[in-house]
Amino acid sequence: MSTAAAAQTISGVQAPITWFHEFLKGELAPYPGRAAKVARMVIAATITMILVMTFRIPFGPYAAIYTFMISRESPRETVKSTLTEALVFACTAIYIVLGAMLFLSHPMMRLLWVITTLFLMFFATGTMTNYTAAARFGWLIVITIPLWDRHTTAEARLEGVLWAVAAIGLASLITVVLELIFAELQPGDELTRLLADRLRSVEELLDCFAAGSPAGAKIRDKITGQAMLGTSGLRRIIHRSNYTPLQAEQMGAVVALVGRLVDVAANASYLTPESSAADQQRICILTENVGTLREDFLNRRIPQFKHFDGEISTALPLLREMETAVLLICKVFSGSHSIHRYAPPSTAEPQPTLFAQDALSNPEHITFALKGCLAASLCYVVYNAIDWPGISTAVTTCFLTALSTIGSSRQKQVLRISGALLGAALGLGTQIYVLPHLDSIAGFTVLFVSVTTLGSWIATSGPRLSYLGLQLAVAFSIINLQEFTIQTSLAPARDRVVGILLGLVMMWVVFDQLWGIPAINQMKQALVSELRMLAQFSREPLSADYKVAAERSYALREGINKSSDIVRASADAILFEFGPSRQPNLAWRSSIRVWEPQLRTLFLTRIALWKYRAQLPGFELPDTVLASQHYFDEQSAELLDSIADRLEGKRTQQRADLEESFERVEQAVRSCRLGQPQKAPELQLGILLQLCSRLKGLAIALDQEIQQPETAAPMQHELQSEVQAP
Repeated sequence: MSTAAAAQTISGVQAPITWFHEFLKGELAPYPGRAAKVARMVIAATITMILVMTFRIPFGPYAAIYTFMISRESPRETVKSTLTEALVFACTAIYIVLGAMLFLSHPMMRLLWVITTLFLMFFATGTMTNYTAAARFGWLIVITIPLWDRHTTAEARLEGVLWAVAAIGLASLITVVLELIFAELQPGDELTRLLADRLRSVEELLDCFAAGSPAGAKIRDKITGQAMLGTSGLRRIIHRSNYTPLQAEQMGAVVALVGRLVDVAANASYLTPESSAADQQRICILTENVGTLREDFLNRRIPQFKHFDGEISTALPLLREMETAVLLICKVFSGSHSIHRYAPPSTAEPQPTLFAQDALSNPEHITFALKGCLAASLCYVVYNAIDWPGISTAVTTCFLTALSTIGSSRQKQVLRISGALLGAALGLGTQIYVLPHLDSIAGFTVLFVSVTTLGSWIATSGPRLSYLGLQLAVAFSIINLQEFTIQTSLAPARDRVVGILLGLVMMWVVFDQLWGIPAINQMKQALVSELRMLAQFSREPLSADYKVAAERSYALREGINKSSDIVRASADAILFEFGPSRQPNLAWRSSIRVWEPQLRTLFLTRIALWKYRAQLPGFELPDTVLASQHYFDEQSAELLDSIADRLEGKRTQQRADLEESFERVEQAVRSCRLGQPQKAPELQLGILLQLCSRLKGLAIALDQEIQQPETAAPMQHELQSEVQAP
């Protein structure tokens, strides 16, 4: 099969019906760990439903739905974070009750309090580092605000809030207990298992190539499915786990590189290799490297890479890309063991905090909160102005679908309405044709399990479809769990669907029309911002005060990580934007996805070099070596700034020379070893040279790949530019 044909097959350039069939087939196909995750979701939701219906606990639909929202990628970390989440939950309940007591009797003050609360809800969602805690805060807000608009007694409203706390608390307790049980049944780290599974697929593909045969249909479908699944789920594991900042940065880079390796392997799986004996030997070495990398991940060892010499044949153009990806994965961890081995306790990373360190300094958080608050507030005002409380689900819609770009916002809106309509159809259909024939909780449980299994299976698909499964379960649960008897009227279901539509309209107006940002623009801006901050980080520390320098370092590192996350999220969003600029945007997307893993590895190298610049205990350098390192770092910062300038279309005034500055470092190290051997910390000098050499190679390669903005995308590797698989 030709390269173009392979690219066409993966990117889905087919007839609409054929493409849709292949799309559903790929998204709904089983993969390792999917059945177990679905089982945990269904069991938690079912147990919650049975308790809610048996004991007639209000807010039952929201309790059952909430079991879908709790993180399941890392069961042990879910259990560890329970105390923090419970504290946030209690504080939220107290905040709601106190706010209602102070502002309930004054309509205008109550409106201002609701708007302020919605702003705080979206701000917390965007800045809290604990995902489930943020979900608890927002979830409790959106389901209890309508209570205070009811024409009833204050005691009944307070009782409703307490029932909401009890319902969600019950769902949380059930889910945590189940996660603890499953964690004991399946010990180990979820992230490393998923990474190892992807590496195993690449290894199987390379085994076929080493034998001189094309990949079989089973292997090709598996690795293509993993490529289309993307890395968003893996990145969520990192964000929702209690990794230290350095561990999160390392694993973020590894996830990006493994994703790149799988993308390239998916393209290669459609090719028929014509390799020589030398090429097959090279493939065998690469296969061994991938297998060793997989075993090292599972056994928590520092990965090692087996090098080889010689040039690759033009018959295997993608092999070089795979070799580079594997080498960069090993470089992410190389040197980290030595640094942590000799670093004193005072240089340890800060403990994870409840809010992101740039929560107040990053204007993007405020912008996101304002957009979400405006959309939700408009929904609140509308359903109160027309006195239609049944459509209060519009506020919940805004909370669940708020994202910051046109593409990602449109994606969730399409999936939201599709899932809501499908769930509403199932809910109404069961109310008309099924529920009249059921007379026990057992029969309803069978129905609930069937629908929940369908919704959770879809919810565990890739990012292009998963949200539809959640919305299906949401609509079905709201229709059938709101009351504790069979519905004899279709009005409640109608009202909830109308509320969803109202929320979608407001989200479209605010996020797409008033504050819309094309995903490609945000992706480019985030990449430039990442380069600028990395250049600034290269010059740090600028203060002699260690405390000030450390705080500045962590702030820059968090900003770089945030920009990197935006780049990867925007890559998924671009796929959902259409128009005359779609093809150029896809070309930019393909190129930036190649550059980003290299930039992440460069960033991790720079973190290690910062310790030498700061002269931390165990990282002291002689004055001459330190001066040469400062010059090298300044040149690397100028190179990064010049790359950012070119991406922005600016002229670069001066060309940085990393080769010459690295030679200065080498010369200073040699002079120190010869002239002052007693002052030359041999181990640290050796590590310093390795780190500088690695950074020089990465920065120069990145500079060569990122050409002038108008020619950058076409000049990338031909196959990478053609293939648009997510």
